[in-house]
Amino acid sequence: MSLPNIWHHRRVADSSAKACWICYKPTPSVLITPDNKDFFYICVGHLKDRQFCRADEDEAAAAAAAAAAKKDKEELDREIEKVKQEYEEKQKRKKEKRKEKAKEKGKDKEKDKDAKKADDEEDTKDEKAKDDKVKELSEAKDAPKADDGPRIYSLTKNFYQMRIDRLRNAEIAKRNRERLKNPTAFPSVPSTSP
Repeated sequence: MSLPNIWHHRRVADSSAKACWICYKPTPSVLITPDNKDFFYICVGHLKDRQFCRADEDEAAAAAAAAAAKKDKEELDREIEKVKQEYEEKQKRKKEKRKEKAKEKGKDKEKDKDAKKADDEEDTKDEKAKDDKVKELSEAKDAPKADDGPRIYSLTKNFYQMRIDRLRNAEIAKRNRERLKNPTAFPSVPSTSP
């Protein structure tokens, strides 16, 4: 029996969580072979244990890159919020200035109209600049998302041998059940001739 020591990490629905193979706590994480011959539920904490399994180097590098991407995304979110807050503060200041100008409404109505037009143009420019900046940051944030950790593992020697023994014992038990069902496998009753 040849079982490759390659295990893919998969997640099932939380409602389908079953006992971890090591600690028996419910977990939705599953390790499964590529050919679907064997699988078992395992806690995510055990996947980080170097005494239990090792992540594929390429996958580990990809996971590190994903963590860096997640950190960059958080920084971009903070920057977007900062841009939005600056815009809101600028708008508040402009409204206050307009109120002051309205109080000082002067004798010249044409200047008020020109000032309003200039303020409106400035508002649209500011809003467009804010929208462009937010759009740019959002596009950078919406880059393809990666998983939180590696997906391909190999078990350490002892745990791998335990899985092979388990499969071998299951196969032997199945063979024994089939033998017991077959009536020709039993010896015939001795016949005595007088």
